[in-house]
Amino acid sequence: MDVFVAGFCFLTVLCIVLYVYTKTALTHAASPDFKKFQRVYLTVYLLAMGGDWLQGPHVYALYQSYDISSHSIQLLFVIGFGASMVVGTVVGSFADKYGRRANCILYGILYACACVTKHFGNFWVLLIGRLLGGTATSILYSAFESWLIYEHNQRGYDPELLSHTFSIGVLGNSLVAILAGLVAQWFADQYGFVAPFDISLTVLIVMCFVIIFTWSENYGDLSSSFSESFRSALKSIQTDKKVLCLGLIQSLFEGAMYMFVLEWTPALTPKDADLSGKTKGEHRGAIPHGIIFAAFMVAIMIGSSIFKILLRNWSPESFMRGVLVLSAVSLLLPVLFPASQVIVFSGFLIFECCVGIFWPSLGTMRGKYVPEKTRATIMNFFRIPLNMIVVLMLIQSLSMKVIFTCCCVFLFLASMFQQVLYQLSHKNLPAEEMQNTYINNSDAIIKKPLLVHGSPAYEEEDKQIITNVPKEDDTNS
Repeated sequence: MDVFVAGFCFLTVLCIVLYVYTKTALTHAASPDFKKFQRVYLTVYLLAMGGDWLQGPHVYALYQSYDISSHSIQLLFVIGFGASMVVGTVVGSFADKYGRRANCILYGILYACACVTKHFGNFWVLLIGRLLGGTATSILYSAFESWLIYEHNQRGYDPELLSHTFSIGVLGNSLVAILAGLVAQWFADQYGFVAPFDISLTVLIVMCFVIIFTWSENYGDLSSSFSESFRSALKSIQTDKKVLCLGLIQSLFEGAMYMFVLEWTPALTPKDADLSGKTKGEHRGAIPHGIIFAAFMVAIMIGSSIFKILLRNWSPESFMRGVLVLSAVSLLLPVLFPASQVIVFSGFLIFECCVGIFWPSLGTMRGKYVPEKTRATIMNFFRIPLNMIVVLMLIQSLSMKVIFTCCCVFLFLASMFQQVLYQLSHKNLPAEEMQNTYINNSDAIIKKPLLVHGSPAYEEEDKQIITNVPKEDDTNS
């Protein structure tokens, strides 16, 4: 048994144990109404992610089957990320003004149209498809989360349950990714490389109908124009250091993650890739991409379970400092030990566990600090430096060592910004806890749910607090 199969088997057992443990410990506090709400959201979210995962494995192969040159394929990918950075930022920001639900439906329509373009071997038609797909991706990573956070807070659910939903979303996304890879491969083998895109189109259409019949609409700031919303979002980033830190952490981490996605195959492929000479459990010859990808997804699922355990005793602002440092060290291993397949693969698995912790942690922190009125707009601004990093990487011809060194630098920088965020979040913690958790009402102390900064409920509560504060005697001033 080689290192990849052994790693996958071990991780699968560990994942099952952690899932059962965390599930038993955490689900008792959720009400039936919340569980129904959670199922409605996760159904749509996983359909949306499934439509994305179904396309990923065969994009490059489809382009090659149309006899498109490697340079043109690279250009198509650059255009896709560029569209996500520019057009996607604008279209994705429509969610705050015209509705998050409507924006999620638009995601399905745009991505479905991108799937249709895959039936044509013309470069310019495929380019349009990349523009549509890049724009849809920006919506996927902003509008769905914005809708969830608003609805969760509006319905008065426990704030800790929001973190639970994010964690389940990460776990479910990993399962969907594995299933989508198997389904896409089967249809590609049976009907050609374009078939997975037709299945994706079907899934996206189903997702749109589920949204139409199960989701209510919510907005950011309806009174502001689109340009005012943009200015307000920029002002929030400029004036609120916590929001700025979150954006930098996200961009740096995801930039490193995308570079990892581009480089893990050559990093794990032995230079002397022949079928003989297996030693010390290492794999020789063509590496089993399917098993490795499945192992990565299981590692992410383990990370989502670890997130739940960490959340019992620490805040995401606190434990993410160590997680980001660990992720940086894990991607330093292919720089220090490039010839050791076992060490490099182990480092990659640790990094994927960190990814599984990162996603629900980031969602939880964004739910706390990003203003509700311009949530989707700010989240799309966060993706601008991320896409710039990826585009620059795609147009450069950097060595694998340089790329992983850049990843380490980005992740160490992210850990530094996480430390700043931790300090900022604890600066006035006692006063904030009193304001958000308890309010003195006559002779009784009434427990209140945690209110999110920038939400209408938060602002109304703040006004009531200020109005009800007794004026001090002038002699005490």
